[in-house]
Amino acid sequence: MANVSTATVATPSQPQTTVEPAGGPFVRHSEPGKARIYDLTNLSFAGLVNQPLTAIPGYAARFRVRLTASGGANGNSTNVTATADAPENAIQLFTLWDALGTPIVSAPGFETFRLIPMFSGGFGLDESADPHNLPSFSAVAGGTTSGGTGDFQFASAVPLEFAKGYGVLGMADGDVLPKIQVQFNGAASVYTTAPPTLPSLEWRLNADYYWLPQGQGIAPPGLGTTRQWFLQQGNPTIGSGATTTVTVPRQGGWLDTIILILRDANSQRVDAWPSIFRFALDGIGEISTNIDELYDDMAIAFACGVASGEFARPTGVVAITRKTSLGQRIFGLLDTYETALSTSPGTSMTIEGAPWGTITASPATLNILLGQVIPSGALLQGLPEV
Repeated sequence: MANVSTATVATPSQPQTTVEPAGGPFVRHSEPGKARIYDLTNLSFAGLVNQPLTAIPGYAARFRVRLTASGGANGNSTNVTATADAPENAIQLFTLWDALGTPIVSAPGFETFRLIPMFSGGFGLDESADPHNLPSFSAVAGGTTSGGTGDFQFASAVPLEFAKGYGVLGMADGDVLPKIQVQFNGAASVYTTAPPTLPSLEWRLNADYYWLPQGQGIAPPGLGTTRQWFLQQGNPTIGSGATTTVTVPRQGGWLDTIILILRDANSQRVDAWPSIFRFALDGIGEISTNIDELYDDMAIAFACGVASGEFARPTGVVAITRKTSLGQRIFGLLDTYETALSTSPGTSMTIEGAPWGTITASPATLNILLGQVIPSGALLQGLPEV
């Protein structure tokens, strides 16, 4: 028999500028990138940031933020303490508009920079879903010693992408860009007792984004689709131990996340949830269960409990997710949206307590933070990568 060569000849490497062949999903032709947008220093409490954004060569998937308070001073005589929503409540209102002026996010700092990352699946997962568990976090420095400066730092994100490549905002055209406005709170909202010398603020904004695909005329799936977040107030207010049905005023689009925040008359978050919790759409009970089962469901879906590797459920907060099409828990951007909740402006959404719990400073107010997907056409369902 003739000898058969078993030698292997390696294929020469291709240059790094090789373009992907046509076909396949958007993410195959794009590259993930990070871009610096701006860093503003020497800002003051109660100030306003209205800095224009700068163009980046692609589509923003999330805006990354960091707020640092530094330079506070204490003469050892003041016992500096922080409020329950600190430090995120240093921001009174965060607003994001798209390039055409449509509001995408409008909510206070605690809701925007702590609760949305916790429960949206658009930033961290499991214990890292709570920005307080990130290495960048520093709680408000309190106490009576020179270390009680009131300084703090938190980093968080405003997630735009809610499934892979879906929900992003175009940032390549410098003449047509989204707009962000940040209104800071006064120091009295952040500190129960403020340091004698207040810190100054530094506000940094960056973006995680997808590069414009090279050599391919391909756009992200459902371009123009957004997931919008608005904080709304339920009606009526809730008395201590009352049997009250609270109506949520605004719906529309597809809901993937419903975050409920119960606050007393002093605006403090309280766990005065009813032992039997009822959530209904158009009078039909979507959920009617014991509140402790709802807490357990949150632990399963969000890793929000008391076990190692989880984060604690914030006082006064209950979250319901419809981003669990593929399993019992959130897998970040991996979801088919088969179980997203369809609503219209005429949908009646109610939360009933029979009865609500004890509220020392009554009446309480139920605030609702809705993650609403507004598609540019039909809602894309299934896995766009396949």
